Amino acid sequence: MIVSNRSVRWAAPVALLALALVTPAAQAQSESPSDLACATEPVSVAELPKLDTDPYFQTAFEGMQEAAAEIGGSVTKQAPSQATGDAQVPFINNLVSQGVGVIAIAGNDPNAVAPALKQAQAAGVKVISFDSDVATDARTLFINQADLSVLGDLMLQSMNDLLGGEGQFAILSSTPTATNQNAWIAAIEDHLANDPTYAGLELVTVVYGQESEQVNQQQTRALVAAYPDLKGIIVPAGIGLPAAARALQEDGLIGEIKLTGLAPASIMRQYILDGSAQDIWWNVPDLGYLTYYAAQALAQCEITGAEGETFEAGRLGTYTIGPDGLVLLGPATVVTPENIDSFPF
Repeated sequence: MIVSNRSVRWAAPVALLALALVTPAAQAQSESPSDLACATEPVSVAELPKLDTDPYFQTAFEGMQEAAAEIGGSVTKQAPSQATGDAQVPFINNLVSQGVGVIAIAGNDPNAVAPALKQAQAAGVKVISFDSDVATDARTLFINQADLSVLGDLMLQSMNDLLGGEGQFAILSSTPTATNQNAWIAAIEDHLANDPTYAGLELVTVVYGQESEQVNQQQTRALVAAYPDLKGIIVPAGIGLPAAARALQEDGLIGEIKLTGLAPASIMRQYILDGSAQDIWWNVPDLGYLTYYAAQALAQCEITGAEGETFEAGRLGTYTIGPDGLVLLGPATVVTPENIDSFPF
């Protein structure tokens, strides 16, 4: 293509004008998230869970809606149909283009989503994680249900009680990259190696259900076939635990192989009542409620994410930010026939 001298003479001032117009925006994006303007009123918050079909995150969303009705702002939920970090990235980009104030993400992969989340921060969107963390430099706060190591310890205690302190068990987790499940598994393995209380237990393998009911049932049956002496399965995933229970029930093995882990107490109710399973759980609507309050406090610069800062979370009271932006909802509970009516979900 031939460019005339006349075109070149016009191009230079136009380019300078364009540079002058875009420079303020570019400068704003280069600022750190904490330097960006504070909202003067409640903002829009987007929940980005792991999977669109998981009732756990719908229940958390209802808690967010309750909080939004109390303090203003708005909350929406968008989620992928596959539980992968790569599947969450387009949703992050779309939410930025929609101009949301805060993204609250439950990460499928802590590192795969990090570049997109950092871009969101650079564009002025506040980012917090909840339930399942992302890379710490890609968010400001992590709203977690309970201490990760404590949850792992509770699951192991529950398995130990169900098996009478002796026997083989397996772990059926969600995905190999799930931050929270990996931390719980690490805590379980540490206790098995170092606590004589669990000397009679043997962890035979860790497998993954890929956030799919069908895959979880297939994996449950595969575990039974591969380990004839298997006595129990820990399933630290809300979809996986009831799926495993249904598979064992269909095969006439429910109760013979004990189950424990994390799942909605209401879904596990029949198995808890008949003694074939236990459950470690918390109030899921409260997790969403707390996440929304934290999101608004961050957006309005009432907090910056620094350790020791406090904020108010409505009916839940005052919360203090811990190391690396960690905020804990509160202790989880082993759900038994005696206390199951305390858990609406």
